[in-house]
Amino acid sequence: MRGIVNPSHPETSKHTTIDGSLQIGGKALAAICSELKRLQADVVAMYIKTKNYHWHMIGLHFRDYYLLLDEQAGQLLAMTHPIAERSRTLGGDALRSIGDIARHQRVRDSDQEGLTPEAMLAELLADNIMLADNLRTAHVISAQFGDVPTASLFENWIDETDRRTWFLRQIGS
Repeated sequence: MRGIVNPSHPETSKHTTIDGSLQIGGKALAAICSELKRLQADVVAMYIKTKNYHWHMIGLHFRDYYLLLDEQAGQLLAMTHPIAERSRTLGGDALRSIGDIARHQRVRDSDQEGLTPEAMLAELLADNIMLADNLRTAHVISAQFGDVPTASLFENWIDETDRRTWFLRQIGS
């Protein structure tokens, strides 16, 4: 699995986080904080894309899709603050700017005009599948180093992301 650091490595000396509650190695903290920053960038990018599609939705199922995407965007926005706070608690950085988001996001932007509702929903489905995979990877990394609070956050977000994926998949069936 990519990005996983060996906690028994000699260069992984113990460090205490800002709140003093977690003692894990510096390289482990760096790995967790790096993943948190990438996840925050992905979630912000997905929030903007989801709102974009919400605003530009058309067609027979306009109201249903409009409301669904508004709900899903709200879930994504609600994730951004706890991700940033957890990174700061661990001694890492949160995102600082649009440029910072662009440097760290793995989700593709969508500036394309005139997308069909089906194309919008298919792209959001793919993004949510990727986010769930990235959240699972981040969960493994944080759990591997005994960072239970971060792993616990990921568990809830994996569940929310799986639910968004399920809804989008059912629409496309």
